[in-house]
Amino acid sequence: MKSIDLNCDLGEGLLTDEQIIPLISSANIACGYHAGDTDTMKRTIELCMQHNVAVGAHPSWPDKENFGRTEMHKSAAEIIELLLEQLQLIDKTAKQLGATLTHVKPHGALYNQSAKDMVVAAAIADAVHTFNPSLVLFGLSGSLSITIAKQRGLQTANEVFADRTYTNEGNLTPRSQPNALIESIDAAVEQALLMVQKQKVMSVTGKPIHVTADTICLHGDGKHAVEFCKAIVDNLKQNHIDIKALV
Repeated sequence: MKSIDLNCDLGEGLLTDEQIIPLISSANIACGYHAGDTDTMKRTIELCMQHNVAVGAHPSWPDKENFGRTEMHKSAAEIIELLLEQLQLIDKTAKQLGATLTHVKPHGALYNQSAKDMVVAAAIADAVHTFNPSLVLFGLSGSLSITIAKQRGLQTANEVFADRTYTNEGNLTPRSQPNALIESIDAAVEQALLMVQKQKVMSVTGKPIHVTADTICLHGDGKHAVEFCKAIVDNLKQNHIDIKALV
């Protein structure tokens, strides 16, 4: 049976985590820099352990005011230090509970910058490799972050999005644009199935874009996150696609 990892950004202080975690295979847990704190990390990891969901780190720029969605420009050394601080914090929390980190997915602006900025992509890959070279690094499908991480010897996961639209260049439509988010459950399901079954996605202008789909992301802070998640899970199973963590 074909399988796909289904991941969600969690531990951000929302009340829907308990409904979403039983449905997914991997969780990206906020490390306190854009959202969350030690208590939310602990609670989220405990829920993941209860439902056999892979535990991952979701590090960010230090930007709680803007939920980590404002671009920042720092040196490679500063970025590495930021990543290591967050990885150490969540890893310590996980180990106290008997859990093991499996992956890292940067958040928000840090993620988007790593997809196209050599300095950011390399710094993130170097930080993850230094911390634990067995961790899988999630990045935008086919992006610079994936290329650089592979060059550093890391395992990677090409990530696609069920609740975001794409530009003709294969990037995520910026959230500053009105059509950035997918609001329809049917559209989200259709996009998820297309990406998994055909390895492609339609851009906002209707252009087919090739993607490699190792893992599908749903945003836990989305207005319809729970409904989207349930519908996507149901439709994947109906199409004989198993939901399974990468590690």
